[in-house]
Amino acid sequence: MKSILVVEDEPAIARVLAAYLRKASFGVTLASDGREALKSFTEHPPSLVLLDVMLPHVDGWEVLRHIRETSSCPVIMLTVRDGIEDRLSGLNGGADDYMSKPFIPEEVVARVQAVLRRPLQWTDGGRQCRFGRLSIDFLCQSVSLSGAEVDLIPRDMAVLLYLAERPHRIFTRAQLIENVWGTDYEGSDRAVDLSIKRIRQTLSHWPAEEGEIRTLRGTGYQFWIAN
Repeated sequence: MKSILVVEDEPAIARVLAAYLRKASFGVTLASDGREALKSFTEHPPSLVLLDVMLPHVDGWEVLRHIRETSSCPVIMLTVRDGIEDRLSGLNGGADDYMSKPFIPEEVVARVQAVLRRPLQWTDGGRQCRFGRLSIDFLCQSVSLSGAEVDLIPRDMAVLLYLAERPHRIFTRAQLIENVWGTDYEGSDRAVDLSIKRIRQTLSHWPAEEGEIRTLRGTGYQFWIAN
C-alpha cells in the first residue's frame, strides 16, 4: 500500500483529505506542522507528500527544501496562495504539483494518483536518476546515499548500474554474468551472490520503503523501487 504524508495545520481539512485518500486505498499519516512533518518523513518515508505552505514552526517551503536535499519523493503543494509567482516558486523548488485552496477532495486524490503514475524523473540530461535517498549518476558511474558518496568496487558498481538502469526487471545469475562479467568469464556464478551481498551491505541505510535489490528465489535478482 502506498503511503501519503498529509502536512496540514487545519484539522478539518486534514481529516477530509485523510478520509478520501483512505477510501482510495492509500495509507495516511498526518502532521500538523513543519517540524512534525520532517520527523515523520525521516522515520517513515512516504510514497508522496501533500504539503501545506503556511505551517507553524517550519513553513512548507523549508520542509520542501529539506525533502529535496535527500529525496525525490513526490510532493504536491497545497496553499491559499495561488499567484503565479507562488506556483513558480513551488515548482522551481522541486514540487511535483501545486493546488490552490479551496479544492475538491476528489481532485486532490486524482492528482496524487497521477503523480504516482509518472515515470522516474531523470536529471542532468538523462545522466542521473534518484531513487528516494539513493542517487545514481550513470555517466560518471557514481552513487550517493543521502548526499554522501558510496564506495563500491568496480565490479559491484557495474552490477548496481546494470540493475538500476532496468528497474523491476528480473535477471538470472547467468544473465548478469554474461552482461557484467562478460562471456569469457570462467568462474562460478556464486560471484553474483557475493556481489549482491556486498552492495546490500553498502546500501544498508537505504530505506526498504524506497527500494531494494530483491532476491526472487529460484529465479534471480531485481532492482525494485517504490514509485
